[in-house]
Amino acid sequence: MTTPPTGAHARSAARSVPRLPGVGRLALARTAFEVRVFFRERDAVVFVFAYPILMLAIFATVFGSDEELVPGSGVYFPQYFLPGMVATGVMLSSFQNLAISIAAERDDGTLKRLRSTPLPPTAYFLGKTGQVLVTAGVQTALLLGVAALAFDVPLPTEAGRWWTFAWVFVLGTAAGSVCGVAYSSVPRTGRSASPVVIPVVLVLQFVSGVFFQFNELPTWMQQLASVFPLKWMAQGMRSVFLPDEAAVLEPSGSWQHGPTAAVLVAWLVVGLVVGVRTFRWRRRDDG
Repeated sequence: MTTPPTGAHARSAARSVPRLPGVGRLALARTAFEVRVFFRERDAVVFVFAYPILMLAIFATVFGSDEELVPGSGVYFPQYFLPGMVATGVMLSSFQNLAISIAAERDDGTLKRLRSTPLPPTAYFLGKTGQVLVTAGVQTALLLGVAALAFDVPLPTEAGRWWTFAWVFVLGTAAGSVCGVAYSSVPRTGRSASPVVIPVVLVLQFVSGVFFQFNELPTWMQQLASVFPLKWMAQGMRSVFLPDEAAVLEPSGSWQHGPTAAVLVAWLVVGLVVGVRTFRWRRRDDG
């Protein structure tokens, strides 16, 4: 019968056990892994990256890239619809992508296996968020490049506008990510995830001024959209890519940067609280 090591032997044995890297390093490693996995799913990559570009091209073709939104406004249809496409692209990369992919990982047992490893849950969720930031950044860069080169949409030159773009983009991505994690517990199975998630995204796109001029939507629809973050992301992005004079096209007559930040932060907090309380590592029928 062997006796457990004591004293110096115990300290030596403890030192010989490799220490787990910090959460920051694990999150970076997990982000790199999640990005590789995302780009291996070619159908998802094509949809997430091509959808905003295709929708912008469709609207520019239907309404005319040389037609002004309002005669004399100097704002053309591709320029007006670009901010909404940037916002909906962020929503696709964050909310829709995470809600569907995490539900699938739960269904095939990936989450259950991860939970049994030393990987901290925080590193897993930070890895998902990092993947969203990378993919949303690439997607937005492609969209802006196509808008500028193919449709002559003028891009901002003032640093202040790019600062607004940065905080709206980061807050929108963060809010969409945590809400996607929280909503991933709604589908009962991985196969039902897409039918449960995509209709929600489509409805929000229609009521949030992505496909239509927002101030021309019915009042009740504007009020409904104001509850959700996509409307505020689109409005924040319009303040970046449209001239200051275009603020009169908003129902409030201004860009409302304060309410935009407040709503996005509120959804970020709500998503975190709901996600912490409802997130499941196992299927419903797995205990």
